[in-house]
Amino acid sequence: MLLNPANLNSLTEKIVGAAITVHRFFGPGLLESVYRASVEAELRQIGLRFERERRIPLTYRGINLGSGYRADLIVDGSVLVEVKAVDALSAVHLAQVTTYLKLTGCPVGLLLNFNVLVLRHGLRRVLHPDFSRELRDLRDTPVSNS
Repeated sequence: MLLNPANLNSLTEKIVGAAITVHRFFGPGLLESVYRASVEAELRQIGLRFERERRIPLTYRGINLGSGYRADLIVDGSVLVEVKAVDALSAVHLAQVTTYLKLTGCPVGLLLNFNVLVLRHGLRRVLHPDFSRELRDLRDTPVSNS
């Protein structure tokens, strides 16, 4: 997989910008489904391609376990977006995104918690552990648009 940190950074900034637009409109306190649908509308508005609730197939030692898990959004085939509306992000939320990155092959994920006063406090960019060397420039670049 050819990874371009500049393109991924630009894409994540557009997604974050869409999320900030939604958060500024609604603020905290709603259900995840409202925020996810609103982010989808913003992504459509700015012309980004995405899949919603993509099934994540699971295989254990060659045994197909089905696809009981779903990624909230995968944007442009490369950025996994997980939407939350929780009191605070925890280590398990970051672990979930990391696991989803491994299972989908996406190089970068955005964990967005809308239940905060300022969205940047509920925002985490997560890199696929297998691509951390290729994406080291992305790791050092803060997510902006706030």
